[in-house]
Amino acid sequence: MFVRQISRLFVAGTLISLSGQVVADTPPTLTQDSGAPVGDNQNSKTAGPFGGVLLEDFHLIEKLARFDRERIPERVVHARGTGAHGEFVASRDFSEFTKASLFKQGKATPVFVRFSTVIHPKGSPEGLRDPRGFATKFYTDEGNWDLVGNNLPVFFIRDAIKFPDMVRSLKPSPVTNVQDPNRFFDFFSHIPESTHMLTLVYSDLGTPASLREMDGHGVHALKLVDADGNVVFAKFRWKSHQGVRTLTAAEAAVADFNYATKDLYQNIAAGNFPKWDLHVQILRPEDIERLDYNPFDATKVWPGVEEIKLGTMTLNRVPDNFFQATELSAFSPGVMVPGVEASPDRLLQGRLFSYADTQRYRIGANYQSLPINVPKVSVNNNNRDGTLSFVAQTGEVNYQPSRKTNDNVFADDNSRRQSRYALEGLTQQLAIKKSQPFKQAGDAYRAFTPEQRTNLIANLAGDLGQVRDQKTKEIMVSHFYAADKEFGERLAEAVDVSVERIRQASLQ
Repeated sequence: MFVRQISRLFVAGTLISLSGQVVADTPPTLTQDSGAPVGDNQNSKTAGPFGGVLLEDFHLIEKLARFDRERIPERVVHARGTGAHGEFVASRDFSEFTKASLFKQGKATPVFVRFSTVIHPKGSPEGLRDPRGFATKFYTDEGNWDLVGNNLPVFFIRDAIKFPDMVRSLKPSPVTNVQDPNRFFDFFSHIPESTHMLTLVYSDLGTPASLREMDGHGVHALKLVDADGNVVFAKFRWKSHQGVRTLTAAEAAVADFNYATKDLYQNIAAGNFPKWDLHVQILRPEDIERLDYNPFDATKVWPGVEEIKLGTMTLNRVPDNFFQATELSAFSPGVMVPGVEASPDRLLQGRLFSYADTQRYRIGANYQSLPINVPKVSVNNNNRDGTLSFVAQTGEVNYQPSRKTNDNVFADDNSRRQSRYALEGLTQQLAIKKSQPFKQAGDAYRAFTPEQRTNLIANLAGDLGQVRDQKTKEIMVSHFYAADKEFGERLAEAVDVSVERIRQASLQ
């Protein structure tokens, strides 16, 4: 075999000749697995500013697919989880906004909820600072709906192309296997829109007192469609009947290893069933342009938009088998029912692929046939075989259309088709407009009590103070200063950064 001699190579980011002479201290070009250079690693390719993310963005698909397969068999994120069964009862008819059948007054729908920590591994203490996953599977009479969210209303990033990078920075170092603030603040110093989420997760909201005493948020905007095809956009929120209660960092540090799971299961066993009200905010398409932020940005809340109560969820049963329920339960924001569709939210658009793909890898192609995931309605399609193929498959016609089966299944039925929407502009790889990375972070800070602000500063300083690179530390503090002057000044003092340098940086 002929092997072409390579005259130069990269070692630790430095271009070196085979003779050992340093040629240039230039970082290597970022490439796809094929070796092709990456043109843009910050923005997914979209159909105009408000269109969907395109499947032809091969770098995005390859990046997410490779990321989904990094670990086996533990979930890459949300590994540490606790689940419970329950029921959602609608308190009003909501047909003016969606044809989804579960929103009929008095209608009861079985649910399974999985709470989790996002970053830390399966065997980690439950008191560690982390967003808490709040994923709800509705077993409706039109199939399953997975409302996947967290206890915090926003996220760190707004584009799924950054999701693997964000998680890797927060996970332990590949060298030391220890989580390191030097790594994740190096990443976040390049991501100013993370300021809002960092403000929330480093507050005491990052250490809930129990799973019962926290709210849940869908985070993403979703599209609702009524029976006539009219469209609005929605954000969902679970409000706890038990109230919201948190732990300080000191209290979380001494909490029982499994305190959250024990509290939830003991309360359910005692008949003290936790409840949450489901609320929704609605934006009409004509509302979007008047906003000073992009409502499809997952780093943003919708301030001032009315919340409408839709019903109440009660968790009333602990799983009989932890593994078969909590560990084999699989959620994806792409699992929807008629009347609920995806919005142009770029983080959501990537998760539509990534979440289902990681379940297919982690559990197998037939993961939705497992008892905890199977819908309460019959499933009829030609998906065949694969790992865990145990559902009966009969007959020789595994294709469609066919005269041997009911040809009506492909007749025109506009009520079941996805909604249509107009596209504008050219395909693009550009950051969203109206990025506004700091305003809502400042609003969040000012909404805290004096005690909560003090705890936030101390929690942030505990990690940011460990950062060795002064530039990274100054940039991070400047982000919080841009959100709120007092916030930045107090943090600068806590991590020994010049307040004057931060002030000057904010003017540049």
